[in-house]
Order: sequence, then structure tokens, then C-alpha cells
Amino acid sequence: MEAKKKNKGKITGRFKKWWKKLWRSEDSVSFNIVEVIVVVVIAILFGIIVGCILAYGKGFVRTNDSLYVQELVDTYEGIVDNYYDGVDEETLVNAAINGMVGSLDDSYSYYMDENETFDFNQRVDGSYVGIGATISYSESGNSIIEIFDDSPAEKSGLQVGDIILSVGDTNVVGYQLSELSALLIGDIDTKVKIKVLRNDEEKTVTLTRGTVIIPSVNSQVIDYAEKKIGYIDIDTFAANTYSQFDKQLRKLEEDNIDSLIIDVRDNLGGHLSQVNKILSLFFDKKTVLYQIGTKDTTEKVYSSGKEKRDYDIVVLINYNSASASEILASCFQENYDRATIVGLQSYGKGTIQNAIQLSTGSSLKYTTQRWLTSSGVWLDGIGVTPDEEVGQEDDLYTVLGDNDTQFRRALAILGE
Repeated sequence: MEAKKKNKGKITGRFKKWWKKLWRSEDSVSFNIVEVIVVVVIAILFGIIVGCILAYGKGFVRTNDSLYVQELVDTYEGIVDNYYDGVDEETLVNAAINGMVGSLDDSYSYYMDENETFDFNQRVDGSYVGIGATISYSESGNSIIEIFDDSPAEKSGLQVGDIILSVGDTNVVGYQLSELSALLIGDIDTKVKIKVLRNDEEKTVTLTRGTVIIPSVNSQVIDYAEKKIGYIDIDTFAANTYSQFDKQLRKLEEDNIDSLIIDVRDNLGGHLSQVNKILSLFFDKKTVLYQIGTKDTTEKVYSSGKEKRDYDIVVLINYNSASASEILASCFQENYDRATIVGLQSYGKGTIQNAIQLSTGSSLKYTTQRWLTSSGVWLDGIGVTPDEEVGQEDDLYTVLGDNDTQFRRALAILGE
């Protein structure tokens, strides 16, 4: 027994010396073959022990908490292995995910396939790689109706009204917009040849695809009743909307505007981070912009602003103003003394969704939170009630046109 104790002490002492050697990085270290073997054996034993612990823990969780998940896996494997006909595994998985999300009975939680995810990401990112043109479909041909500033389309000489005949070697006459877009969008710095019809004459241009910024904000100064009234329209709250808004607001203020119209009609929402930053241009850090509620807690979201504005503001809303648009309108209504909300009751979307990208390229969105106004009111299914309810006399009104009744009322309020 004594001999064994002595040997054990020698081994322990040696191990400590080797351990010190291993971690003394400032010295050159060398080991003999016995030392190496012992260290390797210890490492293997340690790995086995840790692996068993992790495997046991994982098995414990699966047995107790994932019974239904295992049933789902068993069903999937049973169909793939035993169904009498061929089964597309991706379709099967997509259907399962779609079914799970659909069972939530929440219209804002849904599954998107790869193409839908791509389109969605373009909208919320505010940019994409392509040529920078908006195309409209008609039986007479797919024609360009808008060309973005500083885009590959503009640099190549493409013009509004051009009818696209072919992309590369593919004749696209009669193509649906989704099919045509798939040909025009590609990797950055790749080239694409486009043939168009312009004034009964065919022209061919070669473009280099680039990053195209999708404009989500536009502005102008309107002279009315001997006053300069600024106008800013926000189409959506994409990832780059704040930078566009900030730039155009400061440009309006350099033109010495007396007041401002913010138009979020038909704006369905988007990134909350963007509406936070936009509102922070108008409110100081003491202002609660809105509140976020989860299952257990409610958190107040404060302005990050260092500056305030004090001119009159009208916010235009309608029944298609939703989510982030309603946050913006309600914040002005509850906190900005010189703001008037004009238009129709807004949509009433008081929940927030989380988007998850799947490895297949598809994605899903499901509701994780709800938002409340600055004062703590939940507007889900209710919407923002305008200070002045104004509809449109003409359903086919032109935005900012003479028949845009809501805009004309905003001018009248600010012109008084």
C-alpha cells in the first residue's frame, strides 16, 4: 500500500510539472514520449467524460421535453421511407413548417418560401443587387416606369418607356414580372445585356449589376399661403429609411420651411429601429416614444434625441397606415403639442414579429411582442384615431393633386 501511495505521489507531481510546462509560453517546451502518451490518454478520458455528460443531458431533454418533436420526426421519416410514390423532402418540410405557423391563428405569423423571402428581404433591407429600374407588366410588353438615381440603368442610358425585349439570350416578351426580375437580379459586378424597344427602334445596352438603394423617402417644398411648407413621404420603414429621412429633413430646413407634413398613408410599417431614430429627431431623451410588451414585462422605449423641433406638423394617415406608421403617428399625437393627425383611422396592428431565416433560403415570421403607445394604450384592432377625420372625395385621387382631400386639408391647417 505504501509503495502505491508513493507512486501516486510521483505521478501527481510529474503531471503538475508537465502542466506547468504546457502553459509556460515564454519558454521552449519539449516532452519525452512517455509524457506525451500520458497527456494524450488523459485528454481522451476527459473528452469521453464530457461527451457522456452532454449526451446524457441532451437525451434527458429530448425524452422529457421533445416528445412531440420526436413524433414529428418519426412521421417525416415514415413518409419518406414508406410512401408508395416519390416524395420531395423540401416540400414536405416546408409544408410542416407552414402548418405549424398557420396553427397559431395569427395573420401576422406566416411562412415564406425562398422567392417570397428574397422579395421580403429586399423591401426591409432597402437595397438589392440589380439594375435599378421599376418595371410594369402589360400585354404590350414589360416597360420601364422608373429609373433610380445613380443606378446601373441610369448610367447605361435606359429610359422610362423602354420596353424590354430580351435579357441576355432570353426573349422575355410575355414574361411575368417575377420571371423577368429573376433574370435582371444577380451577383454584384456581373454584366447583363438588355435589348429594349424605344420609339419603334431596338437598342441594346450592357449593364454592370450593382447595389441599388431603394428610395423609401421623398420630399419637396410647397409654397402655400405665403408660407413654405415641407412635405416628406415615407413609403416604408426599411433598414436605410432613417438616413434618407434625416438627409431630406435637413435639406428642407435649409430651405427655411415654416412647417412640415409627414405622410405615412399606405405605409405598412417595417423596422422599429428606423422609426425610433426618426422620432428621436423631434423629441428629447425624456420622451417615451412607445412601449414594448412581452409575456411578462413591459419596457418603455425612450428617445435618443439631442435636439427638438418646434414648428407645426401634420401627420397624414389612412386605413393602410400600420405598425411603425402608427407608432410614429401616436407618438406625435401624445407628445408633440403642435402636431395634428389628419386622415382616416389607421389599420390597428399592435404586434411585433420576429423573422427567422432558414437554411433552405425560406423563412418564417411569428409574433413575439406587442407595442403600446407612449401612454401605454394598446391599439391592436383599433388604430390611431385622427384629430381631424378626413376621407378622400375621389377614390382615384392623385397624391398631392387637387383631388387629394387629405393633403389639401393639411395645407389649410398649416397655412392658417
